[in-house]
Amino acid sequence: MSLFIQPLDWDKQLLQRYDLAGPRYTSYPTAPQFQEAFSETSLRNAIGRSNKAGRPLSLYFHIPFCDSLCYYCGCNKIVTNNKSRALPYLQRMIQELALYADLFNTDKTVKQLHWGGGTPTFISDDEMSLLMHATRRLFTLADDDSGEFSVEIHPGRVSTKTMGHLRELGFNRVSMGVQDFDERVQNAVNRYNTVGQVSELTQALRAQQYKSISMDLIYGLPLQTINSLRDTLNKVIDLNPDRLSLFNYAHMPHLFKSQQLINEQDLPSASAKLEMLQFAIQTLEAAGYRYIGMDHFAKPDDELARAQDAGKLQRNFQGYSTHGDCDLLAVGVSSISMIDNVYVQNAKELNAYQQKMDMGLLPINKGFTLNDEDLLRRFVINRLICHCKLDFAELQQVFDIEATHYFANELAQLKPMQEDGLLNIDAKGISVHNKGRILIRRVCMVFDEYLQKAKQDSAQIRYSKII
Repeated sequence: MSLFIQPLDWDKQLLQRYDLAGPRYTSYPTAPQFQEAFSETSLRNAIGRSNKAGRPLSLYFHIPFCDSLCYYCGCNKIVTNNKSRALPYLQRMIQELALYADLFNTDKTVKQLHWGGGTPTFISDDEMSLLMHATRRLFTLADDDSGEFSVEIHPGRVSTKTMGHLRELGFNRVSMGVQDFDERVQNAVNRYNTVGQVSELTQALRAQQYKSISMDLIYGLPLQTINSLRDTLNKVIDLNPDRLSLFNYAHMPHLFKSQQLINEQDLPSASAKLEMLQFAIQTLEAAGYRYIGMDHFAKPDDELARAQDAGKLQRNFQGYSTHGDCDLLAVGVSSISMIDNVYVQNAKELNAYQQKMDMGLLPINKGFTLNDEDLLRRFVINRLICHCKLDFAELQQVFDIEATHYFANELAQLKPMQEDGLLNIDAKGISVHNKGRILIRRVCMVFDEYLQKAKQDSAQIRYSKII
């Protein structure tokens, strides 16, 4: 039986022992390693290598505006009721896209496109048309509905008419932030959407022939209990989304000012959160969803599950992805691109972003060029976090290393995990057991060279807890 169709083996004592703080590995090296000294020449050279390799593209647009403030949110957002702020920003994003269109080969196919935020549906239908038409003018988008074109929405603040307009523009996937249906919890975090609103919207999306509907939930929110979570999960399961994300609320008010509005006394304890997670996973598995990894669930016939079965699942800044063959070009404030062997992050502040665009400059703020060691370790972490195994023969073939010798120190660190039944190490490689799948971030941390150096240097980088 495949590892991924088996129910998770839950060992509470082991989870409590290994539940440390650590990266989510949407990239390796992780964002704290990005450097302001990164040069635009490095980016241009990476684009040249991407063109030569002929890799397709994934486009990400960061639309940061929101009508209201969700207290739990850690995203880069701008809360405003002033709709007129959107158009000048969109015009600058189009300008940025045009600068990149001059650098990339025009025959590259865009196989994946995503609007994130913020709340992308903050912008008007006409502004949506403006942005999408400009994108099609500047880049070659897959036009037969075979591309994966997705948009994030707040189900309490979007009309079925707007969703129909987005479908006409080519969008075929939706990710909606449900978070929780309990009214007390919604009041505590200032995030509102009723079951009726989400149900009506879901029915409309299916009638409009969207290919995939994903719903985001959060556990560990203030005033949440097992009973309230059970009620939310049952309602979500009845709505029958294709994918689900179940995120851990990480209370970090020192980093995110909006979280200071949450009453810490209302937050569930660490043990209560663990019980919630166990209950949620078991409930979703019983309802027919597969635990893909970390916080992602999908139906067995979903593309995520099929990619995992085929060994083609990847991970990037949007989470698990089916398009690992693409270079990721991201535009807009704070967005992060991943092109060939470089990561590039745009200016995080709106004024700084817009000033650079007004000067006709690429709005990059930080970046990182991966060396051979980084590429090796990124490969290792991606294999583990997506497929829960590492084939030593594959490392020999791709990187020309003898893994047991090269990673002798890392394998020694994994020995206690092997003794605890989380994984197995033999001459062929590493295979993570069901008991270890939920702790996969902890396994990956062993291969994170920067994290290991930070421990030796007593450097402090604050991450959220694994669970």
